[in-house]
Amino acid sequence: MILNTFEYLMMNNPVRAMLQRRYEARKLLRMGGPMRGGRALEVGCGRGVGVEVILDCFGADAVDAFDLDPRMVAKAGRRLKRRGDRARLWVGDAARIDAADATYDAVFDFGIIHHVPEWRAALAEIFRVLKPGGRFYAEEVLRAYILHPIWRRLLDHPLEDRFDHAQFQAGLTQAGFVVTAARPFAKSFAWYIADKAAAPDAERA
Repeated sequence: MILNTFEYLMMNNPVRAMLQRRYEARKLLRMGGPMRGGRALEVGCGRGVGVEVILDCFGADAVDAFDLDPRMVAKAGRRLKRRGDRARLWVGDAARIDAADATYDAVFDFGIIHHVPEWRAALAEIFRVLKPGGRFYAEEVLRAYILHPIWRRLLDHPLEDRFDHAQFQAGLTQAGFVVTAARPFAKSFAWYIADKAAAPDAERA
């Protein structure tokens, strides 16, 4: 879904960027560790802060990223211009990712999947585009927050078939992931590290 005016303002301000860098990213880094170079994908790039975080904090060599909202992709393009070919952007849909199978060493979700009506399809797509041995870093907003009367009035989220902590973990498992770490907070937010198993030949190497 494309953000409404209120949520657009929530996502495009220095406070949000600070939280993403100093709290959310650091929590995922503690849970899942850094990348060892390689190419990453960010699902729902917003104005490009997450791409910077993945490059600077997680150690990716390059990041591909997309967003459903062309305004966000344009903002991200301006922000990331100095990164050159280390950042590649496009307008896209998390339920139908425009990438070949086994393309990425890691995929990042900074609070995007709860916006996707077909969230299970998005998890399946993320699994598909990850290389064997790849890692999914996810921060998510849970059903209790989305369905709270105040936030239902202010924010535009899909309301049907929303997930709680256990359901999101089950969705990851159903998609094929092995969940290696999960941290819920106040029934409203959660962080996950989930891996795609390495190919058998790689495990024997």
